[in-house]
Amino acid sequence: MQNQSKQHSPALERMVAAGQAGKIFERRFTSWPESVTPLLNASGFLERLGPVETVLVKPNLVKNMVPPATTPVELVAEIVVFLQRAWPGLRIIIAEGTGDKEFDTAYMFRELGYTKLAGELGVELLDLNEAPLRRLTLSHCQRWPELYLPEILFNSFLLSVPVLKAHSMSEVTLTMKNMLGCAPPSHYQCGGRWKKSAFHERIQEAVLDLNRYRTPDFTVLDATVGMPEAHLWGPHCEPPCRLLAASFDPVAIDAYGATLLKRDWRQIGHIQGAHGELGRAEPLKVIAVP
Repeated sequence: MQNQSKQHSPALERMVAAGQAGKIFERRFTSWPESVTPLLNASGFLERLGPVETVLVKPNLVKNMVPPATTPVELVAEIVVFLQRAWPGLRIIIAEGTGDKEFDTAYMFRELGYTKLAGELGVELLDLNEAPLRRLTLSHCQRWPELYLPEILFNSFLLSVPVLKAHSMSEVTLTMKNMLGCAPPSHYQCGGRWKKSAFHERIQEAVLDLNRYRTPDFTVLDATVGMPEAHLWGPHCEPPCRLLAASFDPVAIDAYGATLLKRDWRQIGHIQGAHGELGRAEPLKVIAVP
């Protein structure tokens, strides 16, 4: 798939100005408490957070399956604690819209430990499948010239927490693909087994266009294990990758993740299409965090 509109997004222009385009921060995983805080501190995350009132933390809870198919609750807990210590009074919302047809997001939150986490740390949970929507239009989008997305995405700092996985249709599911959890089933469930099934048609263009409307402001990628063949089945990476990575650049982190999965990002339509528009897939600058 060729991206016919390589105009730089405002987000990319800001990343370039801040020296963050194409930059990845990487830390060898030892434990969640020992690994998350150094990674976030080294990335300059707090300095770039800016004058925000709300941080939306978006894990991948596509189905009721334990990690590495879904984002570990322990990782999200460490991110929340880091934010609470650094910024008392900040509104933190853990938000997801599961794609599973049989169960709702509240079930996923409960079964995967997020309901307990929210109660213990005093943060909110939000089902993006049921959130109030905003109608958006972008004339240069070929797959979604019109799109409906939750209003809260545009009033929050969006922190994506995907896991390192291949995908049977989109090749990989990393931070840009993680945004499918934001799409409302009221508009994008078109039969089939998944609440976001409309996105399976021309999926590379669909993921790219979605991110043209809203892409993560910051990503923490769980690459502690990895799934190299598919997102819901198949083997785990052997040996496990045992890495955590963070970036302000969604295209860079997805190109980095694709490489860990031994995939060529140039052959993955949504990454190739976003390169030079929403972020930079190359050259990557990978900074090892001690």
